Amino acid sequence: MNTRTRVLEALSEVHDPELDEPITSLGFVTSCAVSPAGDVEILLRLPTPQCAPNFAYLMAADARNVLRRLPEVGQITVRLDDHYTGEEINAAIARGEGFTGAFPGETDDDQLDSLRELFERKALVARQARLCEAMLADGATPEQVTARRVADLPDVPDARRCLELRGRLGITCDQGSPAFVAPNGEPLAAHELTRWLRKARLVRTSLDVNGGICRSLLQIRSQGPAGQEEAGT
Repeated sequence: MNTRTRVLEALSEVHDPELDEPITSLGFVTSCAVSPAGDVEILLRLPTPQCAPNFAYLMAADARNVLRRLPEVGQITVRLDDHYTGEEINAAIARGEGFTGAFPGETDDDQLDSLRELFERKALVARQARLCEAMLADGATPEQVTARRVADLPDVPDARRCLELRGRLGITCDQGSPAFVAPNGEPLAAHELTRWLRKARLVRTSLDVNGGICRSLLQIRSQGPAGQEEAGT
């Protein structure tokens, strides 16, 4: 596996905080250049120039952080392209500073961490809902679903992402832990499942709709003046 492939694989670990989808599958990585010496330059283009600065910063900073774990990578440059706060964010990322380094006095990094956590809990709800619905559709009862342990989860992307999110949120995820939990980590009870799923569908629908809008906006944005798509990764 060459360095560029490893870089793109690492970037697939970076998720849009609001949509809980990898920036690679969303098409946000528009350029990935690796020099013979292993220096890496990444260009990120979000769906619109007005995407929220806090989310834009998180994705750029996360991209830099995952690449720093690769021993074969040298100097790392991550830049936002055509974003209305790109200059401030790019400079802060290059200096290794937090969000306050880009926008002094506007918010603090703890508030940004709290925002990230809020969306991670929403993502956990949405992905768990898909898994629960699939089990119910296969004939499982609410009692059987809520009795499942982590060890019983299928080896599918939603389940793997759920465990990753639980780890990030400090929710126990060893093999004997309940497979399905509330955002606070409490196990779901069978009698609560139907009501919980109704609420969870709203969260999931919001993520799915926003994801579709982002893809459409990015596709429109990637069209050149003559309707030709720009070169991607």
